[in-house]
Amino acid sequence: MDQEPIGRTPRSNPATYTKAFNLIRNLFAATDAAARRGLTAASFSFNSPGGRCEPCTGYGVRQVDMNFLPDVWVTCDVCEGRRYGSDVLAVTYQGLAIDEVLDLTVDEATEVLDTPALRPVLTALRQTGLGYLRLGQSSTVLSGGEAQRLKLAAALTKGSRQPGLVVLDEPVTGLHPADVQVLVDAFDVLLAAGNTVVLAEHDLHLAAAADWLIDMGPGSGEAGGTVLHCGRPDALRPDSGPTAEYLLRLHSESATT
Repeated sequence: MDQEPIGRTPRSNPATYTKAFNLIRNLFAATDAAARRGLTAASFSFNSPGGRCEPCTGYGVRQVDMNFLPDVWVTCDVCEGRRYGSDVLAVTYQGLAIDEVLDLTVDEATEVLDTPALRPVLTALRQTGLGYLRLGQSSTVLSGGEAQRLKLAAALTKGSRQPGLVVLDEPVTGLHPADVQVLVDAFDVLLAAGNTVVLAEHDLHLAAAADWLIDMGPGSGEAGGTVLHCGRPDALRPDSGPTAEYLLRLHSESATT
C-alpha cells in the first residue's frame, strides 16, 4: 500500500472506494418512498442515468467555455450542486437525502448509518484515523497519506474475512504522533485477525512497537544495504549501528514512564 491516489476523477470518493456507497444506495432503494417512485439502487448512483442530474451528468458542476481564457467549472444551475434529479432527492433515509448522506463525515455517518452491513466499513475508517473525512469527498483532494489509510481501511475490512499479507511504505509520513498510535492500533487489529503486516518505515516509535525488526544500514544509498539487526527491537546490540543508540534510548524512556 503506497500513497498513490485511489482515483483520478471527482466521481471517486471514500464511499465508492470502500464499497460503502453500494450499501448506502441499497438503504435508500429499500424505502417506501423509493418504491412508490419506482427507484432502484442504481437510481441513487451519480454515475448512472436515471437518477443523476443529466445536465451536469452527476458532477454537480458544469464546465463553461471561456474561449480565449481557461475553462471554468460552475455549480450546476439545475440541481444546484446536488448531483441528482428531484425524484431521487425527494427520498430520504433517517431524514437525509442521498447527497446529504454523502456530505456526512465518517464520524457523523457512524451515528446515522448504524447498520450491520455498514458498521464494519465505518469502523475500519475510524480505526485508521479518517473519521473526519466526508463520505463523498472527492479523491482528487485527498492527500497521499489519506489515500494510503483508505487502502488500509479496505484491508481491515477484507482482512477480517480473508487474512493475507499487508505491505505499507512509510505509512506515518506527515502524521501527528497521536495519529501514529491510531495506526499502530489498526495494525494490531490486522494482526489479531491473522494477517501479516510488513512496514518500510523510519519512525522510531513505530519500530519500537514492531514484533520483529530488520535494521538496514549503516547509512543510505551506497552506504547502506547491510542487515545490522534482525530480531526483536528490544534485543538490539548497542554497537549494531546508528539506529540502536536511539531505539534503545526510546525503550529505556518507555520503561521508566
